Amino acid sequence: MASGYIDDFAAFISASPSSYHAAAEVARQLVAAGFAAVDETEPWPVPEPGVPQRGVIVRDGAVVAWAAPADVEPGTPFRIVGAHTDSPGFKLKPRPTTGAAGWLQAGVEVYGGPLLNSWLDRELELAGRVVTSDGTEHLVRSGPLLRIPQLAVHLDRGVNNEGLVLDKQRNTQPVWGVGEAQVEDLLAEVVAVGGVLASEIAGFDLVTADTQPPRVFGLDGSLLAAGRLDNLSSVYAGLLALLETAGNDGGPAPGHISVLVAFDHEELGSESRSGASGPILDDVLSRIAGATGADGDALRRAYAASWCVSADAGHAVHPNYQEKHDAVNRPIAGGGPLLKINANQRYATDAHGAALWARLCGAAGVPYQEFVSNNSVPCGTTIGPLTATRLGIRTVDVGVPLLSMHSARELCHVDDPRWLSAALGQFFAGA
Repeated sequence: MASGYIDDFAAFISASPSSYHAAAEVARQLVAAGFAAVDETEPWPVPEPGVPQRGVIVRDGAVVAWAAPADVEPGTPFRIVGAHTDSPGFKLKPRPTTGAAGWLQAGVEVYGGPLLNSWLDRELELAGRVVTSDGTEHLVRSGPLLRIPQLAVHLDRGVNNEGLVLDKQRNTQPVWGVGEAQVEDLLAEVVAVGGVLASEIAGFDLVTADTQPPRVFGLDGSLLAAGRLDNLSSVYAGLLALLETAGNDGGPAPGHISVLVAFDHEELGSESRSGASGPILDDVLSRIAGATGADGDALRRAYAASWCVSADAGHAVHPNYQEKHDAVNRPIAGGGPLLKINANQRYATDAHGAALWARLCGAAGVPYQEFVSNNSVPCGTTIGPLTATRLGIRTVDVGVPLLSMHSARELCHVDDPRWLSAALGQFFAGA
């Protein structure tokens, strides 16, 4: 089993309760491995002849890192691993301190498409960023503070037979104490451990996160349960692949520029300045190319020769709902990462992408399996088609098979994330 990888991955999950924390943690590990933190507001560093270049930027809850080899020149293509840092849940509303019937509550708004019932009766924290009146940004997390309590079965006798239906406004507001909303201040509780005064906060982006740590369990410790496997499983796999191929102990592979991009706001449709529909990836790639002296034609030639592996979690066949899956293509947990295919281009994989993924997994010595949807159960989409559409870069969609996707706590086999990282490592290595 992949105990070392899973231990490190679990630590990454625990350090990343929000997209802002995840982006910061990726950058922290890369800087520790020799990548230079680059400021987007400053001129881009010009590569020194014969010297590899490594850099990383953080834009809000997104992060982009790159490793350019010593032989970089105008028109050098890119090999990009794309993922996303955000996960479904709840986001704190303005004027968040509310309450009723003697309980203190938090005003929250549904973020993305969470499985609402999975968030009930869990000890939650608030995590993200606050911005003080002078414009300074602070990352904060409250620790266990909130809980969305379910109605007792004695007061809802039909719930087990008729099903649980939750009103997104009325039934999802968590409690965090007892008292009067006019007296208490939820933000003060959130920032108290961070040394920020609530009176100084001028803005905030705070989301809920389950505080139960990742847990390995099951037969031979083969299963991993954790929050945010969608899509920190891909973020960490790409991070480790980049560290192992371009970190302090090795140089970037020749012939291409390795890029890791972890976008924010994928769960909302990616339409933001830090999302896959926004300009962030094009901004970074064009500035990297521009620093080599590439003009517009050289950049387009680079794009035409580039690849993107869009890595996002997918579905394993659920044993209790087998009819929801395709009758023939039936990926299992522990069967290897998924090659995600969709005739309607909800995934960007084509025949060339399938051939690339087969080659990468073969070079890494790991299995893989195809995923397609049941025709009666339309699938979601990823950053893959968005990247292919915006930049014209050939893209293939892959990911780790999960159960309980979009639950507060998802499930995977311990081998699949490690195998995904190994295949991505071969991608960065030039296989």
